[in-house]
Amino acid sequence: MKFKLTGISLLTLLICSNAMAQGVINNINVKGLQRVEKETALSYAGINKGKSVSSEELNNALRRLYDTGLFSDISFNTVGTTLEINVKENPVIGIRAFDGNNKIDDKILESEVQSAPRSVFSKPKVKQDVQRILEVYKRAGRYGVSVEPKIIKKSDNRVDLIFEIEEGPEAKIDTINFIGNKHYTGKDLQAEIMSKESRWYRLFSSAENFDKEKMNYDQELLRRFYNKRGYADFTVLSAIAELSRDKTSFVLTFTIDEGTRYKVNNLQIRSFVSDVDTDSLYKHVSFDIGDWYNAEEVEKTVAKLTDELSRKGFVFVEIEPTITKDRESGKLSVVFNVKENEKIFVNRVNITGNNRTLDEVIRREFRIAEGNVFNAAKIKESRRNVERLNYFSKVDITSERVGYDKADINVNVEEKSTGYFNVGIGYSTVNGALVRAGITENNFLGKGQQVSLNAGVSQRTTDYSFSFTEPYFLDRRLSAGTDIFYQIEDYQDESNYDTDSMGARLRLGWNYSDDFTHYIRYTLKKDEIKNVSSASKYIQREEGSSVDSVIGQTLVYDKRDNTMSPRDGYYLSFGNDISGLGGDDKYIKFDAKAYKFYTLSDHYTFKFFANGGYVTGYGDRDARLSQRYFLGGNTMRGFESGGIGARDKSTKDALGGNWVLWGGAELAFPLGLDELGIRGRTFVDIGAIGKPDDISSEDVDYSSKPRVSVGFGFEWTSPMGKIDIDFGFPIVKEDYDETEVFRLNFGTSL
Repeated sequence: MKFKLTGISLLTLLICSNAMAQGVINNINVKGLQRVEKETALSYAGINKGKSVSSEELNNALRRLYDTGLFSDISFNTVGTTLEINVKENPVIGIRAFDGNNKIDDKILESEVQSAPRSVFSKPKVKQDVQRILEVYKRAGRYGVSVEPKIIKKSDNRVDLIFEIEEGPEAKIDTINFIGNKHYTGKDLQAEIMSKESRWYRLFSSAENFDKEKMNYDQELLRRFYNKRGYADFTVLSAIAELSRDKTSFVLTFTIDEGTRYKVNNLQIRSFVSDVDTDSLYKHVSFDIGDWYNAEEVEKTVAKLTDELSRKGFVFVEIEPTITKDRESGKLSVVFNVKENEKIFVNRVNITGNNRTLDEVIRREFRIAEGNVFNAAKIKESRRNVERLNYFSKVDITSERVGYDKADINVNVEEKSTGYFNVGIGYSTVNGALVRAGITENNFLGKGQQVSLNAGVSQRTTDYSFSFTEPYFLDRRLSAGTDIFYQIEDYQDESNYDTDSMGARLRLGWNYSDDFTHYIRYTLKKDEIKNVSSASKYIQREEGSSVDSVIGQTLVYDKRDNTMSPRDGYYLSFGNDISGLGGDDKYIKFDAKAYKFYTLSDHYTFKFFANGGYVTGYGDRDARLSQRYFLGGNTMRGFESGGIGARDKSTKDALGGNWVLWGGAELAFPLGLDELGIRGRTFVDIGAIGKPDDISSEDVDYSSKPRVSVGFGFEWTSPMGKIDIDFGFPIVKEDYDETEVFRLNFGTSL
């Protein structure tokens, strides 16, 4: 009697079961095995000798054997008290390859498919692999792709598996439509979402490729956009993507209901926790009565109130906003309810995802430890500290209750490359053509140490440098480091001289808080001024070399939201240097910087800045040329480098100054090319510089009056590097100042 799983009937199973019920099974034979061991097959079947077998047990045995994926055909046969299991093994995959995939790399497809060399061939698994490959291509915007698996039979029950792929054209987004938008144009809404219409200039962007997940996120972005502008009832009624018949383009249609726009007419903080002074909390609310409702400001206020109460010792509180809307009047009330929460303590801090970075590097950035009271404000600070390391592309921190009054803090990070080797070529209006090479590792050996070695050669400069920094010296929040440098600079255009500088620096820094840092340093260097035959007499008298021994310190208070591309916050620094601890030079130098960043409507970033410096010699020494300030170029757009300040009347050489003040305002704004990394900017620069103390006014042209320039420019964070273009126009200047309208800085990575 024989039967198979496919089409097996209850009657067949009963007959087989009844036949074997007349006696126990004394033997079990497995026929057709080639690679699979008999014991392995019997263990999957789960049928034991010495017992009778029911129809349900036979059915389960067949299913278990099929589920292994090892066999393409299975049947049972009973001969007396012997059960025969006849199997046909699936072949083994010899070669698995992809053919025709020009746009998607083999490695990407290999990570998606389950059928692998030396694994058992399975038709259901191959069908699943085909679907996975199709999904990969759809995510890349290719919906006309076709995948055909080819099976080539080989000897010894082996097969080669070839996925033949016809990639087809990319399906770009041709049109994005919005239905129901009354107060904002389609152009306004397109600027808010990730999906973009196909345009010729989006050469390096994937925004014009359709992605279902991206479209889902677009709906959330639209909700945020309207909720920030008073539309608390906004909904996306539908989001439809229509693929063209030739599968080369999409039309996206968002149907929305803007709803009523609300203004805040009532604002209240209500506490259900004793000893909480609600009157003192109103200053932390980031909106006022009469403002349009803004869901983002409500969320920010919840965070600020939670942080403030945590600092005051109320760590077991929860802020719950209640929104009450009146559609008839278009007004709403916002009540922040301060409620008592359960007392929870930190059980464990679990860190995952850091395959290279040591746990200690992450733990030392945490402001909360195991056994401490659970504090949301400190967890938020800890997350920001870990993100500032710039070692991880993602930092997720969640909490999990593990008992009545305890919770684990789970930290999951996703590491990114922290070391790189770069070779750059480019052109700058300051230094001319340049070539630069360097190797940098910001997380050396996973210990958070920073090591870099750089070299650069341009038409005007040659420099070499080595740096090492240990951010937690002696296992304390104490950074220590050293720099070694050598630099040659050509100042023939400005002042008819060249300089050589070589030396080393020792650095030490510590944090008074996460934002307030103090640095001290000692620098020993040798400066040489040469090639001065055509230079001013004030430069010629400084010809030769001198040794500079300097000790200095800098205080930094950094409240920027991002150190690389700040959009909010401010930066303050003050430092001074004293030279004369040995060496030839004797001077005192002071420098200060202040920057403020503010972003309006998520797109327009204002930057206000001010810089100042003062240097003076002491004893019988004056500040030398290499210690003075020069104004112009990057510090005052619209003027050449060193174009402002005291200038020799006969040689026209720039002589620098013993004090400098410069600052201004800048507005960065979108050009509709954000996905390409291109933004525009406009600016106003103001600056003034003082005359060196040891230079006679009769020999130089000089005025301490402020200069002013205005202009516009562009910044492109391109795949080839950062490109800055500025056009500056002096509107207040002196006749002898050297001006420069166009300035370009360009670098590219090979």
